[in-house]
Amino acid sequence: MNELTHLDTRGQAQMVDVGAKADTRRSATAEAYVTLLPQTLDLIASGGHKKGDVFAVARIAGIQAAKKCADLIPLCHPLLLTAINVELTAQPEHNRVRIEATCKLKGQTGVEMEALTAASVAALTLYDMCKAVDRGMVVNGLRLLQKHGGKSGDWSAEAQP
Repeated sequence: MNELTHLDTRGQAQMVDVGAKADTRRSATAEAYVTLLPQTLDLIASGGHKKGDVFAVARIAGIQAAKKCADLIPLCHPLLLTAINVELTAQPEHNRVRIEATCKLKGQTGVEMEALTAASVAALTLYDMCKAVDRGMVVNGLRLLQKHGGKSGDWSAEAQP
């Protein structure tokens, strides 16, 4: 396990200086789930929701959130992302929507927080848009699936059952 590096010599929190690190291509992918009633999922999939295309709005919200990650997460570096992809997939066999967010850049630090933020905000947006018809929705399963590049190299999460 890597040593925590967000502390200065006095033990105070600081943003890590990545200025001496080389630019490398980096990417990260995260996922989250929203479990909902079957009729809520049908409403979204049919396009019959009064608020419009729920998936499109949640996708845009996730993209915007990734771009604003440094404004939301203390000590997170502001990054010039080169690509953000947020996909929402209905999984009616599980009464849920799966959200997968991938962020990429060529830079000095990773994009794990941006991918996690994108997935979580997309999930919360879906919840917000559907809460009037399904207050019992559950947002869960937020996790990093993989990261590529950087000093620590590649990493992938173990598959869940």
